[in-house]
Amino acid sequence: MFGRLTHYAFDAVLISAFLAGVKRSTGLTPSFQSDKISESRELKQWVDKYLGMGEWVMDQSVAILGSTSYFERKR
Repeated sequence: MFGRLTHYAFDAVLISAFLAGVKRSTGLTPSFQSDKISESRELKQWVDKYLGMGEWVMDQSVAILGSTSYFERKR
């Protein structure tokens, strides 16, 4: 039970980080139109926090990978 919950949580973080990467590289973001999903303010706040978590994971990953000698920045 705990293993499955951990697996789902990790998958959710990976999806959120993937969406953050897409946003940064292309400028595309998920379209959450209020009339199509829900009028719930709590749900909108949860989605914002979820996507914000992906941004944080992306920031931390870039910082950690950028500080190692295994990766180099090419522009």
